[in-house]
Parts: sequence; C-alpha cells; structure tokens
Amino acid sequence: MDINKAGMDPVKITPQIAKPSEVPQKEETEALSPYRLTPDHFKWNTRDLTPEGKLPVIIQADCNDSLNKCRDIVVKNSVGKVTGNLKLLQGVTAEVDPKSLMSLFQSIPKDARVFIDGRVTLPQPIVDQPDTPKDGGSVDAKLNVAMPTVGVDKLWDKGYTGKGVGIAVIDTGVYPHKDFVDPATGQSRIIAFKDFVNNKKTPYDDQGHGTHVSGIAAGNGAASAGKYKGAAPDANIIGVKVLDKNGSGRFSDVINGIQWAVQNKDKYNIKVINMSLGGSVSETYKNDPVDQAIEKAVSAGITPVIAAGNEGPDAETIGSPGNDPEVVTVGALDDKGTLNKADDDVAKFSSRGPTPVDGLTKPDVLFPGVNITAPLSPGSSLDEPSIPHVGKDYITISGTSMATPGTAGTVADLLQANPKLTPQQVKDILMSSADKLKNYDANTEGAGIVDAPKALDKALSA
Repeated sequence: MDINKAGMDPVKITPQIAKPSEVPQKEETEALSPYRLTPDHFKWNTRDLTPEGKLPVIIQADCNDSLNKCRDIVVKNSVGKVTGNLKLLQGVTAEVDPKSLMSLFQSIPKDARVFIDGRVTLPQPIVDQPDTPKDGGSVDAKLNVAMPTVGVDKLWDKGYTGKGVGIAVIDTGVYPHKDFVDPATGQSRIIAFKDFVNNKKTPYDDQGHGTHVSGIAAGNGAASAGKYKGAAPDANIIGVKVLDKNGSGRFSDVINGIQWAVQNKDKYNIKVINMSLGGSVSETYKNDPVDQAIEKAVSAGITPVIAAGNEGPDAETIGSPGNDPEVVTVGALDDKGTLNKADDDVAKFSSRGPTPVDGLTKPDVLFPGVNITAPLSPGSSLDEPSIPHVGKDYITISGTSMATPGTAGTVADLLQANPKLTPQQVKDILMSSADKLKNYDANTEGAGIVDAPKALDKALSA
C-alpha cells in the first residue's frame, strides 16, 4: 500500500459496509496507507501522529542483519524508538520524530524500506430509510435466504457444518452472542480472543462489525430458533480485534492480527481467515505489506477470504489485500430476497476489477451481501437507531463485508469435509464450481456465484 506520488489523497481502509440501496458511499473518515519513503516524497498526515507527536512507521528489510542495523539507527541516533516486531514480514514498528524521516531514510541499508504506519478507520454504515418499514417494524431480513441461495443448507443436511474448523475473524472484536454457544455443551465457540487494541482477555466488540461478520460465518441462529444461521454453524470462532470502538487502528495492527493467526494456527486449528476490510491500491501487491502478510498465511495453509470492496460499479476498485492473486476475493450478490435465481444480480456497490496497478482479474466469486441479518453486539457503535434492528439480537446491513464471511463459512464446511485441501485447492474449487450470471464479465462477477453443493462434490473428490 505504498504511495509514490506526492500530494495523493489519503487512502481509505474500512470494513466494507454499504447501503442496501447499493449506492457506494464516500467515507467521512479516511486513513493514510503506508508510504514507501524516497527523498522526493515524505508526505504524512497529522492524524497519523501519536499524542506525543511521534510518527509511527513500519521498517522492513531483506535480511536480519539489515533489520538489526535499522533498529540500531532508530535507537542510537535518537531518531525514535522501536515499538514492536513484525516477524512475519521481517520488520519492526517504530515511532520517530517526523523531522527525522530524511535522516532515517538516508541511514538505513539499501535493502530496507520504510512505510508510514497510517491509521485504519471504519466509517459508520449508512442504511436507506426506505428499507425501514413505515410502521416501525423490522426490515425484510435475508440471511435465511442467502444461505439456501448458494446451497449451503445442502451441506448442513450432509453433516458439514464447519465443526472443528477455526475461522479467524480479523476485525473489531466479537461479542459472546447466543448464536456462538454450542447447544450440546453450553460452551462458547469463541475459543480464542486476541485484543491488539485494549489487551483485554475476554471477548467483546465495542464497534459491532466483527460480531455481525462472525455471525454470518459461524452463527447457529440460537436467538432466532435457527432462522438466521451462518454458513458454518458449528465452526469455532477466533476473534482478533485490530480496530477500536471507533473502527480505528493502524496498518501494523492488521498485520499483527494476521501474524498472530499464523502463529496460533495449530493451537486453534485456524484454517480460514476472514478479513471484511480492505484499502485502496496504489502499488503492486508484491510490495504491499498487508498483501505480503496475507501471503504468509497462505503459505502456512490458511485460506484467506477477503472483501472486494464497496466502490463499484466503477472498474479498478478492488481493495487490498483483495488484490492479491493468492486470496479468495469476494464480491456481493443481490439475491433480491428471493430463492429465485433468475432475479439475482451483482450488487452495484460491489467493487470491480481489474485490480489497480497489476491488472489482475478480480473478484473471484460472489456471495449474497445485500440486507444481511446477523448478530448484534449490544451497546456497540452499530447498536443505534439508524441501523435496522431485527428484534433485540440482530441487525441488517449490506456490503461485501457481509458476502465475505458467508464464503468463509462455506470454506470451513468444505475443510471439514476434506481437511487436506490446500488454500489453492479451496480457491480453485470455489471458482471452478461457481454459477455464472448472464451478461457479466469476469471483472464484475469473477467466476460467478458460489455453488456450495458443487463445491462439496469437488472437495470430496480432490
């Protein structure tokens, strides 16, 4: 996510929530992406500074010797202080005096790079008033339509519910909702929680986005008598909180979240990462720190499922790390709230390819993402009147954020059926079994709509 042109507008990174009307929204708050610093470009934004006036940066090097030299330069020259390790990327985080950027750049080895560790900000979702009934009742909720639309219910009928598979939801946290309790044992299926924001040990979600996403991936619908059930209702949830109650964090937080999931993959059987967030692309995925981190997860045997973004219908709007060829990038389908596939369409807000800079074909697949009802985190930022509520336990919002966990849960079901599948095999299976819509190219719909039963047949025979 490097920016090489001076004066470029700040890059936005947000969990991908959109209006059910499918009109892409402009975020009111934005975040800068990391900069690849050169002598001609030392742009940064005051919002990136710490309360002490320091500028957070990410320093990367091609070898440990060079990285250690970078550490020494930061400390010994009184440029700043090293604040953390990014072992996954052979890098560190640091806080430096903004006036020292040039001297830092001139001092580090040639194989080292410096990026501004910009802020990641989640804007509040906007919901169309027409979707709220005039009588004050609930909106027409559609999670119970989304799953049978792609045939996930057929997988449940065969006993594939994601049982035993761990899904790491890298997001705003996760609230211990009723839908995350195993009815057989009475134990929570949130089997691990890592908080990079407040360092709390107990699962919580003060923003609400991560809880909604987790419910679409792995909720069992307990609070709705099974009506609003996620794609993998028996999967385990690993909550990784990288954004605060305002939906704000830093790029290093996201990278740390990926790193933690990789380090703990065996302990919690993490086979899937869900990232319903993404940022604008200004450089090849090969140099993007978040893309590099997510590729490490692939190498570790984890399948990353990433939101395409909500900047459609314009072309070249796929976000990062959804622009990476190794991940499963998910666009949003509008199923119109019916099981009749004849009226299905690509949601207008769903980002289109080709990917910026690299020109790769994306998204990879589509999954329903319009008016999706899933668990509410009470008292969170999303628990407010402008968001349509369905009873006391659910809310309804739209976006590729909602399409992504549906796909992630489906992947968990497939991995229960065949645990030996590699991330590349999972992606190939999803794409080769998808159902094409009419009159759309691959940069609009990818390979088509996820077809869970066909994918299961391929997974079992792989």
